[in-house]
Amino acid sequence: MVEVRGVYKQYGGKNVVDNVSITIPTGKLTSLIGPNGAGKSTLLSIMSRLIDKDRGEVRIEGKEISQYKSDELAKKISILKQSNHIAIRLTVKELVSFGRFPYSRGRLTREDWEYVKEAIRYMELEDLQDCYLNELSGGQRQRAYIAMVLAQDTDYIFLDEPLNNLDMKHCVQMMKVLRKLVDELGKTIVVVMHDINFASCYSDYIVALKNGKVVREGTASEIMSNGVLQGIYDMDVHIETIHDKKICVYFA
Repeated sequence: MVEVRGVYKQYGGKNVVDNVSITIPTGKLTSLIGPNGAGKSTLLSIMSRLIDKDRGEVRIEGKEISQYKSDELAKKISILKQSNHIAIRLTVKELVSFGRFPYSRGRLTREDWEYVKEAIRYMELEDLQDCYLNELSGGQRQRAYIAMVLAQDTDYIFLDEPLNNLDMKHCVQMMKVLRKLVDELGKTIVVVMHDINFASCYSDYIVALKNGKVVREGTASEIMSNGVLQGIYDMDVHIETIHDKKICVYFA
């Protein structure tokens, strides 16, 4: 379980995360939504200890995150940030093998390579595993990075806008993969998401932030209402139900 209690983070005299308290459901897919500047990515970075909080607590399985040793935490949590560009020339297999670093320190065992192989298979990258990253499409590269996270074999996976720069087909493929990781492997996934309709269709739980504060949280059905979304995004929206999923119409 991931518990956030009274967390603050300030930049330039402004609270970008302002007294946030949430509990992330275990074995579920949780989306963090909200307008630009809401504090979503900062909160995700605090939850993974990439940046320090100013005040408050983040507990992973009951233990304050600051009390974990780095290699211990890397076996609990994996995170993929928006800026995941690697300058050196790597194949897909080499990239995915980086996920085993917390265990092998660069000297992969046979067991490590089995994790790499399985992650590549799970992400349907077998035919591309010897290709260099710069030879891949944006969607293929994103799948390779997800495979690296999967090879890390953590219970908790944090993803910062994993749909960025993906076309419609690859967005759907990515969200289906994340659902499989939850439904088949029991992973707990937290995703920063801009597309409210992907959040609605694939999430178990949604946390909405605005101006650094949690303004609403609940199931997709609870969040996907005219009044709630208008309060979050300050614009008129309309909700339609299509195939039992609530879809937000906001471009009219």
